[in-house]
Amino acid sequence: MRLIVLVVLVVAYLAGPAYGQMISQRGFAEVRATWFAQAAPRDSTRAVGDVLLREELFAKPRPWLQLAVGADLRLNSHDQVEGEWRVDVAERGVRRPRLLLRRATATIAFRKVTVELGQQFIRWGKTDILNPTDRFAPRDYLNVVDTEFLPVAGVRASVQATEQDSLEGVWLPRFTPSRIPLLDQRWTAVPIDAPLVQLIDAGATWPERGQAGVRWSHVGNRVEYSVSLFDGLNHLPDIAESVKRETLIPEIDIVRQYPAIRSYGADVAMPTPWLTLKGEVAYVTSHSAVSDEYVLYVIQVERQTGEWVLVGGYAGEAVTNRRAAIAFAPDRGLTRSLVGRASYTIDANRSLAFETAVRQSFEGAYGKLEYSQAFGQHWRATLAGILIGGGQADFLGQYRRNSHLSLALRYSF
Repeated sequence: MRLIVLVVLVVAYLAGPAYGQMISQRGFAEVRATWFAQAAPRDSTRAVGDVLLREELFAKPRPWLQLAVGADLRLNSHDQVEGEWRVDVAERGVRRPRLLLRRATATIAFRKVTVELGQQFIRWGKTDILNPTDRFAPRDYLNVVDTEFLPVAGVRASVQATEQDSLEGVWLPRFTPSRIPLLDQRWTAVPIDAPLVQLIDAGATWPERGQAGVRWSHVGNRVEYSVSLFDGLNHLPDIAESVKRETLIPEIDIVRQYPAIRSYGADVAMPTPWLTLKGEVAYVTSHSAVSDEYVLYVIQVERQTGEWVLVGGYAGEAVTNRRAAIAFAPDRGLTRSLVGRASYTIDANRSLAFETAVRQSFEGAYGKLEYSQAFGQHWRATLAGILIGGGQADFLGQYRRNSHLSLALRYSF
């Protein structure tokens, strides 16, 4: 909140007669309908509707200063949005906030130094589908295979040391977790033959420490690479459970815990005349007695030919110290898989995209096909189909009843 207030004060101080001429904006209103092929054991709803209104304002009152503020308004037919009308800045609710301050930043650029303060999005890494080094990027997993990033509040500073080398530092005073599936809905998967139990959300153990990271990048003519260090918290939770009450239907308390971790990462991209080779790896350690230590890595190739962009590779994991009994970890759930993505630009208004992940054991698979078409300058329709299959014991296979179609209509302004 202090950072947000600082941004507002800077705006007020710099406002002048010509301030209105320096403002630009972008936004959209979107309606989305989703149809699931099957009812789930704990969720019989098969049709879900969403409404999203997003507006962002940008101002450049001085050559060295840019200000940005953005907000989301959401509605949902399946109790996935909070009922309370309030402006959310922390993103810690189990449901999506009805009103969210999505962005509130002041970006200061002076010579070779750039500093960004406030509510923002921070992305690290070079690979697609899975980014092992991307530790400042929590996500909304209410739909596990169709996610979006959540904003974080903090300070990011970068120094362009040379034409080819840069150093970036990040500090977040407040922790923002990923949003996990709602316990009474279909994306919280439980074995179909398990005894009937009622899962109770018993809240979270919120850590009170900050997070920091540093990343050094080199951009050369033949190779790009970076190394990074992250010291903070895992935005994906370990799960602690206990039997609350033995009744006709047993109740189990579910508590989310976010362990302190340290991640050592590196990524590389090497273009060649035929294709681009990419790799990314992170070693994650923890002093927590109930959190795993592991290595995540991705190796991929990318090629652009005509209107096609083709990406294929392998995402892997090596567990060096297994401690966690239960954890919600979609990043690790997509490992030990062949991953791929293809996109085709049909013309200026139409595009087609496909992505997939197939477990090396063939016990789980996921595929998404998306067609998008623009109508005039403001309207766009997007039709997407997601197919999930596999066994109950596999991370992807446990969502096999969640294959679905979605249709989104967006008006941009």
